[in-house]
Amino acid sequence: MSQERVVTKLSGFLMLLVAFAELAGAIWLIRQGVLAEVVWKILLGILGIVVFVVLLCGFFIVNPNDSKVLVLFGKYTGTVKGNGFFWVNPFTLKHRVSLRAQTLNGEKLKVNDRAGNPIEIAAVVVWRVEDTYAAKFDVDDYHEYVDTQSESAVRKLASAYYYDAGENDDDELTTLRGDTESINEHLRTELEERFERAGIHVIEARIAHLAYAPEIAQAMLQRQQAAAVVAARRRIVEGAVGMVEMALAELGTRDVVELDDERRAAMVSNLLTVLCSERTTPVVNAGSLYT
Repeated sequence: MSQERVVTKLSGFLMLLVAFAELAGAIWLIRQGVLAEVVWKILLGILGIVVFVVLLCGFFIVNPNDSKVLVLFGKYTGTVKGNGFFWVNPFTLKHRVSLRAQTLNGEKLKVNDRAGNPIEIAAVVVWRVEDTYAAKFDVDDYHEYVDTQSESAVRKLASAYYYDAGENDDDELTTLRGDTESINEHLRTELEERFERAGIHVIEARIAHLAYAPEIAQAMLQRQQAAAVVAARRRIVEGAVGMVEMALAELGTRDVVELDDERRAAMVSNLLTVLCSERTTPVVNAGSLYT
């Protein structure tokens, strides 16, 4: 459970007036001590100047979207999130924790996808601190924690999915390349679970780079090209079969010519050859239909 406590400290301007008033009193005591040659007044005035210097250590400024985590003698005393000029016990340590959105541009990682293919992947994560206590005291360095956990989450994500469908022509298969929105949401959820310990909220997480590793990139490109050629040929054959069916149906409907099964098969073969071939040479039949 979060132990963050948002507190408000004394106005710095008010304490600044008090500090200068104390300084003026110390100077007056020193002057009176020198004129009257009274040692205790001089010492008291010098002590007042020391107190003034110590009081100056208690002033601090909190900028917009910023915070100060306060620790007094090893005890957490609260977090100041309000903007302005404040004063606190001079012996209090004031640790700055930014509340601004920050971007982690992850490095390219070389990992294996679910099929074992080496791929390169990188992610961009936008995050901000929500719980200053957790960010400061539950982890050693929350910036380093974000870097390490982000890399671990990206590696886990890449190993859980296929890069693409490949030979598995399954439209329901979730892949890194084909389901960007789903993959990004999975990554964001994974990071939210990991960052919860450090009090960090993930604003956005997305895959910024995705490619096959150089050693297999050429082979995978050839596979993709071959798959594209097969798909194109399949579409051509489907269209050609439809045209042949239409041609035979029109010939039968209009009684242009009557063909037995053997000649029908020959015509189908010729039509498919003409329609599916990239280059064809026309042949004129000068004889009868059966020669």
